Amino acid sequence: MTTIALLTDFGNDDIYVGVMKGVMRGIHPQADFIDITHTISPQHVREAAFNLANAYRYFPQGTVFLVVVDPGVGSLRRPIAVQAGGYRFVAPDNGVLSYTLGFVDQVEAVALDNPTYHLSNVSQTFHGRDIFAPVTAHLAGGVPLSAIGSPVTDLIALPTPTLEISPTVIQGEVLDIDRFGNLITSIGRLAWVDASRITLNPAFGRELFNVPIDIAQAEVWVNKQNVSAIQRSYSDVPRGELLGLLGSSGYLEISVNQGNAAQRLDASVGDSVELKLG
Repeated sequence: MTTIALLTDFGNDDIYVGVMKGVMRGIHPQADFIDITHTISPQHVREAAFNLANAYRYFPQGTVFLVVVDPGVGSLRRPIAVQAGGYRFVAPDNGVLSYTLGFVDQVEAVALDNPTYHLSNVSQTFHGRDIFAPVTAHLAGGVPLSAIGSPVTDLIALPTPTLEISPTVIQGEVLDIDRFGNLITSIGRLAWVDASRITLNPAFGRELFNVPIDIAQAEVWVNKQNVSAIQRSYSDVPRGELLGLLGSSGYLEISVNQGNAAQRLDASVGDSVELKLG
């Protein structure tokens, strides 16, 4: 049974996700659905790209990802399908796959220009239902990528998240804010070496190398404000206090123990983050 994993900005209040699943089940009755999330901020392609990049690797090989965050629906932007890293992805060609594709090899992409695998009537406003969902179901049912459309090599890529490294400071930005108000930054991926040291192995297609960081010397700054030191867990500081920590995906996060860091710091996606190294 092939897994189909869905990530959209459709929310959970309307019919859109259910209709796409209905289309896919009609084409591929054995489809197994997993909802990654449908609460990406509306039209926020970069947020979707970052969340997909942090999620895809935890799914079984062969999973088909249906990713619909599509502010350009009905325009000249291409619908695409991509095979890479043992997975397949169906999405608009607006950069939403670019962070994920930076982590995998042997990328093969096609434009979804074979109408055989679309619904018979394609609307201008719901390509998720009329193009992306049926193509996803056909791929999950065994149709080869080459049958779905024509090869393409010039995929749209989002700007690489800010990550500038010097001997005294690592500069990044807030990439995402989760429902707890944690600020998830572009400073990663980080890993603990021992109780007093971490290393940075830069993500998003950058050259891999280890940057040692002494946490006793490191300070986390947001928008030029010194907010915290780095801790191992939330419980290392009293309730209500700010802290920096290594999130579950390896990126520096700024949090409040049992509180909301975004509200405390009046922070937004795109805000400047610095990890000063002493």
